Parts: sequence; C-alpha cells; structure tokens
Amino acid sequence: MRERRLRPPGPLDLTLTLGRLRHGRQDPCLRLGSGTAWRATRTSAGAATLALTAEGGEIAAQAWGPGADAALEQLPELLGFDDDPTGFGPAPGLVRDLHRRRPGLRLGRTAAVVETLVPTVVAQRVTGVEAARSYGSLVRRHGEPAPGPCGLLVPPAPDVLAALPYWAFHRCGIEQRRAETIRRVAARASRLEAATALAPGEATLLLTAVPGIGAWSAAKVAQAALGDRDAVCVGDYNLPHLVGWALAGERRATDERMLELLAPYQGQRARVVRLLELSGRYPPRRAPRAALRSFADW
Repeated sequence: MRERRLRPPGPLDLTLTLGRLRHGRQDPCLRLGSGTAWRATRTSAGAATLALTAEGGEIAAQAWGPGADAALEQLPELLGFDDDPTGFGPAPGLVRDLHRRRPGLRLGRTAAVVETLVPTVVAQRVTGVEAARSYGSLVRRHGEPAPGPCGLLVPPAPDVLAALPYWAFHRCGIEQRRAETIRRVAARASRLEAATALAPGEATLLLTAVPGIGAWSAAKVAQAALGDRDAVCVGDYNLPHLVGWALAGERRATDERMLELLAPYQGQRARVVRLLELSGRYPPRRAPRAALRSFADW
C-alpha cells in the first residue's frame, strides 16, 4: 500500500467531482460515499485501487496494486486541482446560482482513454439503465478483482476485450454493432491513449477515425479522460431538452438550439452542462418511460 496526502487549491467534493465517472449506482469499479471514494482502474504500470477520504481540508489517499504509484501521481489531475471554478463568472441567473451551490465541483481528467471509451460505446443508442446493466455485466464477467481490500473490480484489459468472441458480448446485453466497436477500440488501445497528449481537435480526429466512434462518444471521452471543460455531447437524446428547458423554458430543443443557449459559456460549456445535470431540471414527462430491453434475450 502507498499513501499520500494532498491539499486541494479550493473546495473539493469527492462525490460531485468523481460522480460523472460512475456508470450506474452499482458500478463495480467505483464506489462513492459521504466524503469517501474507492476507484479501481488500470494505469500504464498495471491495475490499481484508490481509496480517498476528505479530512480537514485535505485528501488522504491510499493505493494498492502495481499501478499504485502511478495512480497517486495522477491524483491531482483526477481531482481537477488545475480546474479553477472561481474563475467562472456567469451572469446572474440559474447557472450562477447552481455554480454557487456546488463549490466543490471540479472537472478533472482520468487520462484513461480506452477505460472511458468502452462504457461510452456500451451507452450508445440505449437508455442509461440498460447501459449501466450491460457495462456492469461486462466488467463482472471479464474484469478482475481489484487490488486491496475494497471488493471492487478492475475494468477488462484491452487485450481481453479485443479477443472476446461476439457471443461473450451478447451475454452482457451488447449487440454486434457495439461489440465490434469495442473490439476495434481495444485493438487500437495504445494508439488511442496518445489522445491525452493532443489538442482537443486532434484528439477528436484520432478518436472518430475508429469506425463506430462519432462526435458524441468523442465528446464523452474529451470530458472525462482529457479534462476538456468545453466539450459538449452533440447527438445526445436528452441533453438538448435539459438545456432548452433549464435555460429557456423550452420543452423540446435541437442540438443547434442547445449550442446557441450554451454559447455565452464558451470555454466552460461542459461545466454548465454538468451543473444542469446535477440540478435535475429536466422537462416534465408526458409519456411513460421507455421499456427496458436486453439484447441478451434476443
């Protein structure tokens, strides 16, 4: 076990900051509590588990596994120490109110492109519940026990995913189109990880060169893995309606309208979107939720 203590440059809420990395409440790789967080991940040195606790204005970190030192070294990036929320000054209104209510929200980066891209592909064209269920099944079947005492699982290694036959994905509720994309991503893992050193535009070009990876998936990776605070997920089913309703009282909105409403926040649009998501200000439903599906049953 390795240990490290860090003092954030300002307010830091572990749940708010790391919550966007969780894929459903039962994510086998990430567990969040009140002032605590456990995360299993892969680093360039191997698997690692991080245990984080907020104590008296500091973050106490413990790490296990061959990647422990690498995980601790990357911790300031993960927790967004270079993200200065105080420099964000929206005009009076909803966004400023939401920003003031969430002083501990920081936008960090995991620097783990493939680890972010795989669950993103799983979430393509399905509901959030279906995506979380399928990704959890994929990790439980093909991941490995995380080092340390946490009981979490490390996401499947790229070489494992690249070698899986289609039927193994089908058992997890992932149909052939997404399965093939995941295998292509895994086979190109080394090249895709290079996106962490590229400018946002170049990183997007690298990611979208993979068949099955479009602008929506690239933006998800830019936000979580690359720390792009201006990336917006164009092509999302719910996001335009959230932005339209919260910022203009419009029940339905297009991608174009969403970008128009977010234009005043250029450079910090990912932060604004995250604040709106946390607010839960979605338009009222007029129809029942879509029935859950499972491709594993087909």
